[in-house]
Amino acid sequence: MVDDIHHTAHDPASDPEAIEEILEEDAVDIDFDDVVEAAAATVEAAEAAPPSEGSSVDTVLVADLERQVAGLKAQLEDRANQSMRIAADFENYRKRTSKEKDELATQIKGDTVIELLPVVDNFERARSQIKPQTEAEMTIHKSYQSVYKQLVETLKRLGVSAMRAEGQEFDPLLHEAVMREPTADHAEGVVIEEFVRGYQLGDRVLRHAMVKVAAPPEDSSQNPDIESSGSLE
Repeated sequence: MVDDIHHTAHDPASDPEAIEEILEEDAVDIDFDDVVEAAAATVEAAEAAPPSEGSSVDTVLVADLERQVAGLKAQLEDRANQSMRIAADFENYRKRTSKEKDELATQIKGDTVIELLPVVDNFERARSQIKPQTEAEMTIHKSYQSVYKQLVETLKRLGVSAMRAEGQEFDPLLHEAVMREPTADHAEGVVIEEFVRGYQLGDRVLRHAMVKVAAPPEDSSQNPDIESSGSLE
């Protein structure tokens, strides 16, 4: 019967010895679908072969091949599940490392911008305090202000934005109250003056805005010594 099978199935993939040789190869190179198909083809060839005197041997061979096919199918399913788990683990790892990379880049960018903010402050201070009188002074003024404009545009491209605190409700997450002023012109808790501008990088606060906050008006007849403004303790 074995000789009949060899004559019937000339394809090496239908030979049980060929199947064993495939299984002995590196697991990474095994195509279990091909192995299962080869084993199934061997079983079909054995069943289709004409009966011989050793029919009991044939029955044992077919049963043995069927067990091999069942075992290969189980291995195939196990390998498929293992591959899916590895793929899922890798995808989680890829997402985690990508997030950590983005967070690190944002941290480095933010730390660098924080070091540049005093330079921006000096440019803005110069613009508000220096009043050019001559044409030569105006030329110099325009020159360094163009540098300031270029610096600001660069920060904007990096995602940096300046806070606009005046007129906004005081927010301890964004503002730092350094003074308060009793007043009837603004609602309590409203920022009425900005001393140092605050900046953000996306949702991250790079520097809190230093501000003066409106306080409820006080009766000066009962408290004659109270000043109009003072430092917050």
